[in-house]
Amino acid sequence: MAKASSKGMLVWLGLAFFILIADQATKLTILNIYRHGEGTVITSFFNLVRVHNTGAAFSFLANAGGWQRWFFTTVGVGAAIFIVWMLRSHHGQKLFAFALACILGGAVGNVIDRLVHGYVVDMFDFHFNFLRPVFAGGHFPAFNIADAAITVGAISLILDEILRVRRSR
Repeated sequence: MAKASSKGMLVWLGLAFFILIADQATKLTILNIYRHGEGTVITSFFNLVRVHNTGAAFSFLANAGGWQRWFFTTVGVGAAIFIVWMLRSHHGQKLFAFALACILGGAVGNVIDRLVHGYVVDMFDFHFNFLRPVFAGGHFPAFNIADAAITVGAISLILDEILRVRRSR
């Protein structure tokens, strides 16, 4: 039984590792091509940019003086440990485990950035006129593959819970 449990968990850890590698490869590419603040217009609504985020989502606490680097690193490491523990016992719940694997891969990718650079490297810059009332120039805050994976994971967790509640009725 332990081997089946380990095998099931390895699938999800493999997905998390794939997300981590894709995230780190794109960040390394951006770091090698662009200087901080530089970018390239790709379409009328999308740019590739190099942005350094010392805070969390939407640059929350970005100007907090440096302590946030270690706080968010600690939170990310704690989340990764908790997620691995959860995957160990819930790897058979496909949507739930998928969500956890996405969050794990993203969290570890951003923790690596904080440890190596002191900031998270962001690169995807989407901008739309309808966002102007909320975001400067209509630019949604730049993000990376890790952020996207965490978002997909969070949405999947919500969907999993909605489906779980519906099944229990």
